[in-house]
Amino acid sequence: MEMLQKICFVLLLTTLSSVYAGNCFEGKDIEGCRVKAEQGDSSAQYNLALMYSNGKGVPQDSKEAAKWYRKSAKQGDQHAQNKLGTMYRYGWGVSRDAEEAVKWFRQSAEQGDKHAQSNLGRMYRYGWGVSRDYKEAVKWYRLAAEQGLAKAQYNLGVMYAKGQGVLKDSVMAHMYWNMAAVSEHEDAIKGRGVVGKK
Repeated sequence: MEMLQKICFVLLLTTLSSVYAGNCFEGKDIEGCRVKAEQGDSSAQYNLALMYSNGKGVPQDSKEAAKWYRKSAKQGDQHAQNKLGTMYRYGWGVSRDAEEAVKWFRQSAEQGDKHAQSNLGRMYRYGWGVSRDYKEAVKWYRLAAEQGLAKAQYNLGVMYAKGQGVLKDSVMAHMYWNMAAVSEHEDAIKGRGVVGKK
């Protein structure tokens, strides 16, 4: 019986620690989150990075945010990879480096992150960190658009309107713009913001 109690206790601790690391951002438990992050928990590393990035519970510190995003991203966290790509894209907490941004966006996009797919599409569309390639931009925008990301749908509409990477087609442009409006409306109802914001 004593052995069964010990097993149950260990299972309870394991469950609580994994749940705890996942929402230390909401709880603003900086020290608890930091302990988990330093132990290598990628969710805690991501959440700690969010805290530093947004100044939640700690002073805003882009360098510290980039440090923790990088640790989580190297473990394969697609959201951290996308955020780290954004940090490099704009030079927040790191030196501005479009090629490094593309590297992280690609890793995240290949895992299916719609925001990274849209970001990678934008990098190809404007030739930031890669050679300009409208067809590649359309490919990545389309993947994000299929997941309902309004800004990707809008940008895909622009690509059709201008004939960039696809045949110029005003019907398709309007279709994607309408999809973006619907997605935007649904996001607003759910409280997720406006085009261009995550």
